[in-house]
Amino acid sequence: MTFEKASISADTAKKIIEAAEAKAKEMGVPSSIAIVDESGVLKAFSRMDGAALLSIEIAKEKAYTGAGFGMPTHEVFNFISTDQQLLTGLPLVNKLSVVGGGFPIMIDGKLVGGIGISGGHYTQDMAIAEAALSAAVAV
Repeated sequence: MTFEKASISADTAKKIIEAAEAKAKEMGVPSSIAIVDESGVLKAFSRMDGAALLSIEIAKEKAYTGAGFGMPTHEVFNFISTDQQLLTGLPLVNKLSVVGGGFPIMIDGKLVGGIGISGGHYTQDMAIAEAALSAAVAV
């Protein structure tokens, strides 16, 4: 038996990257931008000129977490912060990020991927991701 699952297209991933780059430029925050599919596999990536080396992996982790949990990374932090067992154990999970700037990508009510932004303060990363999703995806 099989089932069908929704996944982000390459064209949509490119549109999100372009929208994120435009917002990051507007804000003066060189960033790394990662888009993963619904399974957390990298679909598209951009490292803007001037983005820090460490921002590459951080952006990928934020995108992976957004897709994996189906919630923004800052909400994952809020979810685990009041539970000592989760607070101690969950951040040790490989590729997990609880820092703002990662979001699930939803199209027609279906989880199709995740976006991760890294380059500025996490509030700037969140603003870039939100603007990119609003501009490029029917949320």
